[in-house]
Amino acid sequence: MKIYNVIEFGAIPDGKTCNTKAIQAAIDACGAGDQVLIPSGVFVSGALFLHSEMSFCVEEGAVLLGSTDLNEYPLYRYRFEGKEQLCHASLINTVDIRDTGIEDEWYQTGYIADASKRLKGITIEGKGTIDANGTVLRKLENEAKLGIRGRAVVLRNTDGVIIRDIIIRQSPAWCVHPIFCTDVLLDHMKICNKYAEDGTPYDLINGDGFDPDSCKNVRVTCCEIESQDDCIAIKSGRDAEGRAVGIPTENVEIIDSVFRYGFGVAVGSEMSGGVRNVLVKNCKFEDTYSLASVKAPRGRGGVIEDIIYENIQHINNSLEHQDCRWFRGAIYIDQFYSYEQYDETACEPKNEGTAVIRNITFKNVESVTKAGRAVFLMGLPEQPLENIFFENVKASGLNGLLVGNTKGLSMKDTVIGVCQ
Repeated sequence: MKIYNVIEFGAIPDGKTCNTKAIQAAIDACGAGDQVLIPSGVFVSGALFLHSEMSFCVEEGAVLLGSTDLNEYPLYRYRFEGKEQLCHASLINTVDIRDTGIEDEWYQTGYIADASKRLKGITIEGKGTIDANGTVLRKLENEAKLGIRGRAVVLRNTDGVIIRDIIIRQSPAWCVHPIFCTDVLLDHMKICNKYAEDGTPYDLINGDGFDPDSCKNVRVTCCEIESQDDCIAIKSGRDAEGRAVGIPTENVEIIDSVFRYGFGVAVGSEMSGGVRNVLVKNCKFEDTYSLASVKAPRGRGGVIEDIIYENIQHINNSLEHQDCRWFRGAIYIDQFYSYEQYDETACEPKNEGTAVIRNITFKNVESVTKAGRAVFLMGLPEQPLENIFFENVKASGLNGLLVGNTKGLSMKDTVIGVCQ
């Protein structure tokens, strides 16, 4: 393996000089199976674009710091909140799909089906830090009103993604966002989208940690995620556009990991391409408002099925959030998500926008929250939740259990109550 040290391409680790061109030159020179190295020091950079069969390594003591110059983040189309739209480039990106010669296909759906044109084998690793400088960039990108905020890392149409050991901090929006990827591994890495190293809160919104979006075969193992919003949010497109693309997120394992702040592991609310076969196991949730949420309001369509939360410990002593239209319990499945008020008895005609939620299991779960309801389960009258299983669950909150429009609810060795 050949190593391409960015200093040899002219990068300067002084925390001031913008090194976008020098680092990109190292990336462009990097051959198949080789590595670009960010050595110790603080390297300021704008948007970088990775290619197939390469490793991008930020070594211990190194920081890749996002530039605050908006000119360093060109605008291009990719998915955010379930729809293809004009966005600022992120700090780390895959090669712009327009360079592949299939712009028309890309423009309509963002997805490349042709395996010969997809990227493969991209690794982001090292003991260092990728800091997207999102507190500053979020404000600048919002004020410019040119496009949607970028993220720290967006990888698209890539088969074989590994992100390991590294720390990724303060994204302008969602932190790590793979779109239309397969065989994605996050291993022994840390995402920090809530607090700076000195404990100061980042000024962020929509600060999700990790959002696999229409991805297949995703594994998160031995990671720590601290988030201002959902720690993990599993997505697959929104409404008619998401249904037309029709690519689910499936075969997801999230194991032996720790989640802090924010809202735990969520499915949705942009899930119109479907989500299936998700396992969250042997995980701890510390001061997250929720540990599990499934969100699919009217209009989304799609099917969410075969989701398991097993061997979970959740303790929330934070009073930062309370039950509201956006979140309704430590464990919640909500088809009236975002509704300030709703009538759970008022049927509407079923159509392609009616989501189906079925086969959701909670097993060996302990949850104590001081902030909201213990368990909230609410389907639609025209499409009830189907087959919701609780086994050996002990959950308590300010309020206990609320259930509506649910068919096939099973509780074994389960106690749901109110905190004393």
